[in-house]
Amino acid sequence: MVELIVDQRKISARDNQTLLSACLENGIFIPNLCFLEDGELPEASCRLCFVEVEGMPGPVPACTIAVSSGLQVRTDTPAVRQLQRSAFKLLLSVHLTDCKHCHANRACDLQKIAGFLKVGLKAKPLETIPRSGQVDRSHPFIDHFPHRCVLCGKCVRVCRQHNEVPALTFSGRGFDTVVRHFPANAEALEACRDCRRCVDICPVGALAMRKTQNGRPAIH
Repeated sequence: MVELIVDQRKISARDNQTLLSACLENGIFIPNLCFLEDGELPEASCRLCFVEVEGMPGPVPACTIAVSSGLQVRTDTPAVRQLQRSAFKLLLSVHLTDCKHCHANRACDLQKIAGFLKVGLKAKPLETIPRSGQVDRSHPFIDHFPHRCVLCGKCVRVCRQHNEVPALTFSGRGFDTVVRHFPANAEALEACRDCRRCVDICPVGALAMRKTQNGRPAIH
């Protein structure tokens, strides 16, 4: 175990634990969307978990920093908050905010982070250009809402970790990047019937199990 100082508070962490993980375990919230405690190299894709670390020239993503004894960290400086709010607004600029009609309403990480950062769920002053609002129902058991997706990658990672033959991947580039399944891989898709890990891990309600009248996933 190592000891470090976060916001003038001494906390303990495991050797080689990430700073983000250590803070979250000690009740110090740092905004994040793509973090998973899975031992893999961090994606650092959401750019929300910035902190200031003594000795470093500027704010850094907490998910990329390994704890060390005596590390001194600030999570709430003006520079940190400005970066977090800017990154959050960029995410919202491609997100169709329609909480009332979303099944993740009141259980959505975007709502939680907006409250923490004291910002609204609109991208102002940025223009909002959401991804396609067309629901993708091509998967036999799961509906995908690309206009809600924040490309955190959690669904792709848990699918890869828990299934011998992964069913999900990223497709496209830049603004056109989306999460897709492998339609030709019948074995992988059949495993999705009872798995639902990708649905449960999604922080924004971009994935949902399709239900029939008897409550079982629909089969196309």
